[in-house]
Amino acid sequence: MTKKVTMQQIADHLGVSKYVISKALSGKKGVSGATRDRVIQTASQLGYFSQTSGYVKPIKTVRPEETLTESDVKQSMFVLMPNIRFQTKDSEYWGKILDGITKRLEEKGIGMFIVMEQNVESFLHLLNPEGIMGLIGVGEIATSMLLEIHRLGVPMVLVDHEDPLIPSDTVFVNNYDCMYRLTKHLIGIGHRNISFIGNDRYSRSFFDRWNGFRNAMEEFDLWVKDDHLTALDSMEHFDEPIKAWAMRRKKLRSLPTAVVCANDSIAMDAARAFRELEIDVPGEISITGFDNIDTVKHTPSLTTVNVPKETLGARAVDKVLERIAYPKEPFEKILISGEMIYRDSIGSANSKARLL
Repeated sequence: MTKKVTMQQIADHLGVSKYVISKALSGKKGVSGATRDRVIQTASQLGYFSQTSGYVKPIKTVRPEETLTESDVKQSMFVLMPNIRFQTKDSEYWGKILDGITKRLEEKGIGMFIVMEQNVESFLHLLNPEGIMGLIGVGEIATSMLLEIHRLGVPMVLVDHEDPLIPSDTVFVNNYDCMYRLTKHLIGIGHRNISFIGNDRYSRSFFDRWNGFRNAMEEFDLWVKDDHLTALDSMEHFDEPIKAWAMRRKKLRSLPTAVVCANDSIAMDAARAFRELEIDVPGEISITGFDNIDTVKHTPSLTTVNVPKETLGARAVDKVLERIAYPKEPFEKILISGEMIYRDSIGSANSKARLL
């Protein structure tokens, strides 16, 4: 019988403490990315992931109506979140989705292994289909990586991402419906000249938000094709392109009475740009965001859509367990409702034309 590989053996092999190994394997803070990569690589080489390892709790159940025997138990759940586009555990958005996944897996007694690998070959070196229950993908993941996971037959659910080439279950907030409702609210309080800020090609979520906005505007015959700022290539700083756009619109005396932003980060940068141009929010222009991250509680506080981030993560766990239990069922796209959060960044459109 093969001797069990322990965290202490991995620690001895690398010359670090068992505590470091435990934190690295569980995806907790306190170890550098380079150290975590070394730990993962060594653990894989020693065969740690092909056994029932010490940090993984036994699986209590897959279906609510049955209890699995020990022979049914696999290693753990892989959570794949490539470190791109600010998809990190420290993110106010993605981090809370991970919190939801972690809590639900703990409730089920299932171990979790977080992988932030972007390279397909390195990831496949870690992935042992016989040693894991399934995989939850969080955020954008390269098609090449998803194809390999699909080829290996690993049960998989994607959160806030989908790929037209890969059949899989997916979990999203209902981006279209939420943005449609938010836009209709602005129209209902008198706004007629409303612009969208955000790259509609950035992600499926942004595309759906754009369509929700557009359809609400078309429904009231308010759609104007060229009034929007969608050519945003970066997802880091938007102050300058928004400021340039606003200055141009201001010179043309065509500044909108409201801007609907694809997420809160864009909305906060828009508020900053308008403030630098001495455009009052919400007196001269209203701003909305999307996601309800913690930092939106600035002045003026941001009207937004609350995305139930932990619920997205928890529902992904439920869905992957359903997929394991019923592998032949049709794939599902799960849409979770968001909540409108009305704060101080919007006001009714005043009677005078806002030609600044």
